[in-house]
Amino acid sequence: MADLRLLIVAADPLARTGMRTLIEGALIERRFLESQPGVRIVGQIGIEETTPAEIEIYQPDILLWDLGWEPEESLTLLEELELGEVEGSLAVVALVPNKEPAVEAWSAGVRGMLFREVSSERLLVAIEAVYWGLIVVEPELMAMLIPAGVLSEPLLVEQLTPRELEVLRLLAEGLSNKAIAQQLDISDHTVKFHVNAIMNKLGAQSRTAAVVQATRLGLIVL
Repeated sequence: MADLRLLIVAADPLARTGMRTLIEGALIERRFLESQPGVRIVGQIGIEETTPAEIEIYQPDILLWDLGWEPEESLTLLEELELGEVEGSLAVVALVPNKEPAVEAWSAGVRGMLFREVSSERLLVAIEAVYWGLIVVEPELMAMLIPAGVLSEPLLVEQLTPRELEVLRLLAEGLSNKAIAQQLDISDHTVKFHVNAIMNKLGAQSRTAAVVQATRLGLIVL
């Protein structure tokens, strides 16, 4: 699988640089632990450049949009930017300063919403999850954004054991089998056994798919 193509959007050049640094730092750590597909940053642009034609130049799979401390202009552009006009399936993860712009951003089509103080690894996992079709929002924003019953709950084939849940949470952090083994003080072979069991119980074909399914089930919070 190829890396996801990410385009960074923000009014403030320093914010764009900061987001790029966060993601690149998480990618360096992840690739040191284990070789696997990640996120490729294809560009960073100001909000005045966020037209469908401009976005298509970068051919992104997903946008990371910092709404900034004065989000009004970004929210207006999100409303005007009909993402359906952009070729392909394009998702948006927004960074918000507080709760105030959350509902309006959600109405504009954002499906990932985190506070601006998010950690690098959590941001990276959220980007990947939204690309795979998940809704990722801060727990504090959940009640504001998602009415009860909107999301259908997928079925869990079999309940995970406490140890499997521990392994699953470390998988969601992007840790390799070796790193998980060191953290839990168990053998690499045992970790591999647990990972296979988790994938079977979640009906997943890969580690990433297992994390996605676990998030849908509420077993982990990104």
